[in-house]
Order: sequence, then C-alpha cells, then structure tokens
Amino acid sequence: MTGKPIPEGRILRVDADNPESESVLKALASEPRQRILKLLRDRVCNVSEIAEALDFPLSTATLHINSLEEAGLLNTELQPAVRGLQKICARAYDVVVIELPRGEVPEQHLVEISMPVGAYVDCQVAPTCGLASETGIIGLFDDPASFYEPDRVQAQLLWFHYGYVEYRFPNRLPPKVTPESLHFALEICSEAPLHHDEWPSDVTLWINAVEIGTWTSPADFGGQHGVLTPEWWEDWNSQYGLLKIWQVNGEGSMIDGVRISDVRLEDLRITASPLLSVRIGVKADAQHVGGLNIFGRRFGNYPQDLVLRLRYH
Repeated sequence: MTGKPIPEGRILRVDADNPESESVLKALASEPRQRILKLLRDRVCNVSEIAEALDFPLSTATLHINSLEEAGLLNTELQPAVRGLQKICARAYDVVVIELPRGEVPEQHLVEISMPVGAYVDCQVAPTCGLASETGIIGLFDDPASFYEPDRVQAQLLWFHYGYVEYRFPNRLPPKVTPESLHFALEICSEAPLHHDEWPSDVTLWINAVEIGTWTSPADFGGQHGVLTPEWWEDWNSQYGLLKIWQVNGEGSMIDGVRISDVRLEDLRITASPLLSVRIGVKADAQHVGGLNIFGRRFGNYPQDLVLRLRYH
C-alpha cells in the first residue's frame, strides 16, 4: 500500500433533519464501508489495494467506494498506472458528528457566554503545570509564574497538579427575569506524567464562591492524537479530555445529569452581582490528587472553550 499519511482533525457535521444528509447516513450504515473508512484512517490506497486488504472482490470494493465517494466521505483522484488509470482513495473526514432530528424547538430564554481557557483572572497552581497555545508552549514547563505571562490569554491548553484557576463571566441576564438553571461545560481530564489510562483526579467546581460538587476524572487521555490537537504536540502528552457539564437548578446540582450536591440555584445569588465567578480545580487534600487538564477550542476533541449558559423566564 502507498502508506502516505493524511492530516487528522477534519470534522463533518450532519444534520439528520436535512434531506441532503441521507446519502451520508446510508453510507455509514454499511459494515463493509465502515471497514474501508477504517483502513484509510492513516493512508491512501487505490481500489485494488483496498479490495486485497479487506478480502473483497474488486467489483464489491468498487461499489462501496462509489457510494462513499457520492456521500462525500472519500476523496478520489485518477492517476496513471501501468495499464490505464487507477483511482486513488483518501478519507475525507476523521470525525462525523450527527445531529439527531429535533422536531419543533420551543422558544428558549437563554444567555450563553464562551470564555477562552487562558482568560482566567486568578490562579494558584502547583507543578507539574504549564500552558500551551495553538503554536507552542507559553512560558516555561512546571513554572507557576508562567500562568501570569501576558500571552496566557492565547492558551488553548493548561494543566496543573493541584490548585485552581478562576474565571469571571459577565452577568448578562436581562433585568427583572428569574433564572431557572445554570450550565457550565468544558473539556477536562486528569494530569499524569505524560499520560495514563488509569489516573483518577477529584475535580471540584465553585460558582460565586459556593462549592458545587466534585467529579472524579478517570484518566489522562493520550497516546492517540486529539481531533483538534496541533500536530506539534507529541502523542505521549495529554491529548484530549471528556466534555463535562455541571448544572445547577432549583432542586440541586448535577454533573451530566447525575446529582452531586444539594446546592440550589438560589444559593448562588446570581442576580446580586454584575459578574459570575467560576473556579475549577483540584484540592491539595483531595482523595485523588491527580491534576487537571483544561482544553480550549483548538486542543482536544471538542471545538469549544468554557461555556456558561443561563436559562431564565
């Protein structure tokens, strides 16, 4: 096989409500076509090479390749061969995100604010620690003073062993409304030397100085490049995290829908201040002091920064 590498991180978003997405969904529903896409993960091949590698008849391989090409999941190019032309195939995307049918979406009263990872206003961190932008390291490795570098606002990844970073979001609730719920979402994982598949860490969230609850991250994920992680960042480093969503409403606090504390929205006194303070960290005396990685929109697997949502009526 040709073995030519192809870049990772290309994302196709498919809206299942859109009739034009039908060809993509049908193409992905086939096990043989899934095997072809898996084969082309890190190489380009001609049709004969695909048929031989997957033990398909040449006619069957051609049929599936045509379907994938029509759906836009494969890029193909005709190149000269010993006899005539050969079709060279490359995978067009590495990630397909399917938005399921939503039906009628009721009008929602919602304030949403996205905050860059490097836009914290206070911090207290212990090594191992550091910051990385899309293009390189900010400051020095394992140097807490680097968290005060002016370039910290460019950070797309930050990590530390224990401590916290604190962000302040503007309170954009309209006058004379009643908040119903608060959501806070970000991509995070533990922080191990290099990376580690079993490395628990107790991550705690505070909002307006009120402790919301703690979630135990299972691992520091690495070894396989994150979808959005820049190529210069080595595979043996932390690569991606899990997208976690804290929620506080009138009944209590949850993470990913699982109750974690009895803290209610009224305990946060949201309407009493022009800002919302959000602190996230690992306590020095936690049961699992396994550090923390926070990923921005250009690192990891999820193209978002820290997102705060307030629903109201």
